[in-house]
Amino acid sequence: MQGQPSLAGNVQIVREYMVYLRVEKGMRPATCEAYRRDLEQLAEHVEGRNGLLLTTQQEDVSGFMESLRVHGVDGRSIARKLSALRGFYRWLLMDKKIAHDPTVNIESPSSWKILPKSLAESEVAEMLEHTNVAAQAADADGLALRDHAILEMLYGGGLRVGEICSLHVEDLHLDTGRAQVRGKGDKERIVPLGRAAVEALERYLSLGRPELAVSIHERTLFLSVRGRPLTRQWVWEMVRSVSPTGHKVSPHQLRHSCATHMVEHGADLRSVQTLLGHADIATTQIYTHVALGRLKQIHRMHHPRGKRLGRETEG
Repeated sequence: MQGQPSLAGNVQIVREYMVYLRVEKGMRPATCEAYRRDLEQLAEHVEGRNGLLLTTQQEDVSGFMESLRVHGVDGRSIARKLSALRGFYRWLLMDKKIAHDPTVNIESPSSWKILPKSLAESEVAEMLEHTNVAAQAADADGLALRDHAILEMLYGGGLRVGEICSLHVEDLHLDTGRAQVRGKGDKERIVPLGRAAVEALERYLSLGRPELAVSIHERTLFLSVRGRPLTRQWVWEMVRSVSPTGHKVSPHQLRHSCATHMVEHGADLRSVQTLLGHADIATTQIYTHVALGRLKQIHRMHHPRGKRLGRETEG
């Protein structure tokens, strides 16, 4: 009988949190569902110890993470779950339902700090050239123009695949080279667009989209062959279809490549954070080692003793 009140209490508090995420944070249903599953996993873990989510201690969270590791869950997935738990307990703390956050001193798995794989600039150029050749052909159709414009925005603007799919025509301001993007939690940000992206979008809007649109009332920017909004899965498949030989590139890799190449060319992390729409600079700090690599390169090039060390090393 003791377990039943625990179960009811956990179910109720998770339900309240889901309402908060949907209504106040504006999170998408898929994101809310992922958070719900993470919280239910923790609830199951603490219920096994006759505990409640409201009375969870640091050792409970640590034990939960360790059990995930023992059962073969990779470090990146564990870190994502920990991020979801942190959001939940921050909400409880803010709402004065608890007095102490049990996740506050728990470190994410070290793999979370590893920079995701990015492409070489030459590999991205190969992909863009592949779609550009098709888009510039005399007989280019709306699909070719669309695909090239999508690729330019994924890499040039560092957009998430969901952001690509939800863009509307009125979100583009090509005269000033920018786009208004709705990111996670429906947070809006302005993304600057380079000349290549602007030109690809202009060509798509004037020649490609009118060919695909079947209704004047459809305002979604990128449309399928049937004139409907694209799905995330479709964008994934398109990106993979133009991947360099031996690669299976994802839209997320293009986003990370955008950030990596910016840092390699001297961009500061705050600017990259703003471009990518990261709520926390800690998320952007996975690119720190790229920035440090460039700093070492500049030091070797310009510092008197750095030059000497470089020549001695080469010798």
